[in-house]
Amino acid sequence: MAWERLPGRGCGALHRCLLGAALLLGLRLCAELRRAGAQPPARSGLPGPAPRPPEPPLPPAPAQRRGVSRRQVTYVRSGRRAPPRGGGSGTQEPGCCSPRGRPRRKGPRWHIDLQPWAGPARSLDEEALRFLRYISTIQIACDHVSTDSLATDSSPSKKPWSVCLDDRFGLAHQIRNKQCRLYSLGLGSDDTHFEVGMANDGCEVHRFDPTVKSAHVLESERFWYHRLSVDWRDSHPAVAAQKPYSNTRKLRTILNEFGHHKIDVLKADLESAEWKVLENLILENVLEQIGQLIFEIHLHWPGFEVSGSDSSVVRFWYSLLKELELQDFRLFHSYKDLSKPQLFLKKDIFNASSCYTLSWVNTRWK
Repeated sequence: MAWERLPGRGCGALHRCLLGAALLLGLRLCAELRRAGAQPPARSGLPGPAPRPPEPPLPPAPAQRRGVSRRQVTYVRSGRRAPPRGGGSGTQEPGCCSPRGRPRRKGPRWHIDLQPWAGPARSLDEEALRFLRYISTIQIACDHVSTDSLATDSSPSKKPWSVCLDDRFGLAHQIRNKQCRLYSLGLGSDDTHFEVGMANDGCEVHRFDPTVKSAHVLESERFWYHRLSVDWRDSHPAVAAQKPYSNTRKLRTILNEFGHHKIDVLKADLESAEWKVLENLILENVLEQIGQLIFEIHLHWPGFEVSGSDSSVVRFWYSLLKELELQDFRLFHSYKDLSKPQLFLKKDIFNASSCYTLSWVNTRWK
């Protein structure tokens, strides 16, 4: 008898076998994952996006240097680099190198802090009136002005070049002990009465004048001439190499070359370069090495490398003088030269002269 195959029976058995095999495979995978615990499954070989490497930490930002911002020449012309710390290559003269203590060193400044405007209009009249009142107001009384050697029968009662000899400021003591030092900055002036008198009184006098014939001249026992022009910047090295004895130098550079750490009196008649030189003394902290300042200021034009509107120029002048006050310099003598034209920035205002001589004393000087 022939057996007949029941329809659909073979296909159902095959389906059950495949389902059972898949179930066993799933149970095995679950068992493998339980044994592996928290470990992640192996990465498949399928290509995928590469992981991003960790970004390196950012370097710390450098400290912002105070005042490193571009400025117009109206206010500051000084260089952006720090002044040299070491001494220069100048010739050291005998009798010029007796240090009297080293002052503390500070880092250079980069700009002058301008004072607020004198008034809301920011006009020349407002600025000029404030400035002229400031230079005409004595800030500290000095009982003993100048020296006996400067007083002559023909001299006026108020001499333009005056020093304060009160004992509290130390200059009289330095003169008596023959230890005072005077720096005189000039441009070809033949009037050396003040310098000769100070030298006769016992001061070591150094006059810097680019018009003298020799590099260094000992005029008398205590009176030196130097063929140097004191400026607000050092000359270019190439120029200095070609003319080593007739170049311009900053006052700090000269102090380093001569080995001088203190100046009892600094007298300056620079024919309109005084504003930039004074600015350099402030920015490079040279003022703390000076006992008394005697400056002739010129007001008929802005001065070398000072530009801008008339009101901003006067504001700049005023800010420089306020910097002196902030560093404990006090005005003890003001001389208005009536023999000069009465011009203030080429204008006839407030009966101002074009030339004044101002004297300050460092109240912290010892």
